[in-house]
Amino acid sequence: MSDSVRLDLMPLDAFGALGLHEKNAYLQELADTFCAKTGREPLPLSKDALSRLRRFYSRRSLADLKVGPEPTDAIDIALKALGDAVKLNERHPDIVGALVSELPAPVLRDAPEGDSQLSFFVPSIYDAPLKDDVNLMDVAPFSLGKAKRGGEIRYELKDCIITIDGSASAGLATVFDYDIFLHMVTSLAEEARRYRLEQEKGLRTEIPARVYRPSSSHILKFCRRSSGGKQYKDLEAALDRLQGTRIKIVNLTSGNRREVVAMPLIQTFKVISKTTTGNIDQVEIGIPDWVYNGVVREKGNPQILTLNPEYFLITQGIGRFIYRLARRAAGKSGIARYGLKELHKRSGSTQGLPQFAFQVRQFVSSTRMFPFPDYDLELVPGKREEVLVMRERKPDAADVPLGSGAGTPELPLA
Repeated sequence: MSDSVRLDLMPLDAFGALGLHEKNAYLQELADTFCAKTGREPLPLSKDALSRLRRFYSRRSLADLKVGPEPTDAIDIALKALGDAVKLNERHPDIVGALVSELPAPVLRDAPEGDSQLSFFVPSIYDAPLKDDVNLMDVAPFSLGKAKRGGEIRYELKDCIITIDGSASAGLATVFDYDIFLHMVTSLAEEARRYRLEQEKGLRTEIPARVYRPSSSHILKFCRRSSGGKQYKDLEAALDRLQGTRIKIVNLTSGNRREVVAMPLIQTFKVISKTTTGNIDQVEIGIPDWVYNGVVREKGNPQILTLNPEYFLITQGIGRFIYRLARRAAGKSGIARYGLKELHKRSGSTQGLPQFAFQVRQFVSSTRMFPFPDYDLELVPGKREEVLVMRERKPDAADVPLGSGAGTPELPLA
């Protein structure tokens, strides 16, 4: 968003001739203009933020930043962002980058054009079914970032060990690739619903197929993405990562018998047709047995959870992880709490705990200005660390204080 913002910047000599209060007033006006052009609410800059912007605007010297190679606090991280921008040797990107570091970013991106027709494509959005009492919403079965990530993610929980492993060539599936997995689960759940309704009516009907053939435009529409050329080109790479990512679960609750289950996110995929420009037009996706059995073979209602369609508009991987965790953990009580160490453990993040904690604080701060779907987030003091409290937003809900422990699951806090 910031790359397209143009600001009318004052020349350096003119800025230097201003008095202190005039410089502060100009920088605040610049911040207000930036907020207006990027859809943010106006935000008064603190004295510290103004001081940094004054020094940066006047000299833009790397020596003034004084940050380490891996900054951990808010000031050093903001200064590091400015230093990276300075290397570009262009004043306009520098100042925009400085403003971005000082102002909260929107939690949700704008919906694509024509998004209002979403309801004609899918009735609901579901997350993964349960497998051996382990729900994938308890952890992140993917990489939180968009950049390629190899290796594995390992989660050691009290009742199981979960390992997420990607292919050597494609790497791990990302949280944004996972949108396609959700499309698969949703499509299958809808087919299973129709199948059960027809069975109840005594109609002869075929059981849902183990493969489905969506068009690329249907997938992009479901994921609330635009239909630009890059989106189509990224689709095949995402399918490669999903097909190569496997989940291994070692169940530790069966006494001496350690049950091991290994399963892929998608079984197979095949490009059926392409457009005249070489983009994917239609693809065939094989549904893994663990997904198919959990949705179609499950007695009674399949054990899957409905997600808010605005989930697809959450811009940051950490935000999507927090939403899924809240959706799973809040349960009937509508409230859940996680200490930052436990949150870090379940995220699979490659960041150290201090950097991860800073990112969570920044995201929670952004949700105060830009509401998070379905849940209110707050960080409260714990015995030994901060605790993230996630409370479902209900108009008629009882006024339960965010910091209270009433009805919360038994999870490590600090």
